[in-house]
Amino acid sequence: MANFGHEKVEKHVGLMAILIVIVISFGGLVQIVPMMYQASVVDPAPGVEPYPALELAGRDVYISEGCYNCHSQMIRPFRWETERYGDYSVAGEFVYDRPFQWGSKRTGPDLARVGGRYSDLWHEIHLLNPRDVVPESNMPGYPWLVDNMVDGQRVTASMRALRKLGHPYTDEQINAAADAVDGYNELQALIAYLQGLGVKSTTATGAP
Repeated sequence: MANFGHEKVEKHVGLMAILIVIVISFGGLVQIVPMMYQASVVDPAPGVEPYPALELAGRDVYISEGCYNCHSQMIRPFRWETERYGDYSVAGEFVYDRPFQWGSKRTGPDLARVGGRYSDLWHEIHLLNPRDVVPESNMPGYPWLVDNMVDGQRVTASMRALRKLGHPYTDEQINAAADAVDGYNELQALIAYLQGLGVKSTTATGAP
């Protein structure tokens, strides 16, 4: 009887597909649901706050230009990672990232803790023509960002939308957003975003 049942499943593709979906669903629920209620996953790490207006605008530029395709923002808990990039990443650092920017490939270095490692001028030169500071780089330049000004109304709308998702932006922060980004171009906003990566969290995880 057991063999007959196994044979029946193997010979009916539709039935097998249904059973596979059921198994994967239960496995996913067992892994994902408990984590949704762990404080270390859903609560921000000490020092982590929602992005200020200019950094939020820079994050939008980072996403729109596809920077996540070549740069990850997740340091794994291995010595060869932490020795190069710094403390490994923890879930509480990403609670205000919608969507998160962990990435899936490293054509370029991880940027999770790049903030403060280089000057604003270095970033500016690097983004305009990467080979001026890293001769072997295959990263493209982004000179058009200088001509694109940050849209204050768009930043304000983004902050309002994020507040509905649980980001603790105040009315004062939202109302001041347009003025905070007035006169800045997208290059400056992107640099502000990069300079903030990894410098706000006070968690000292340390290398394993």
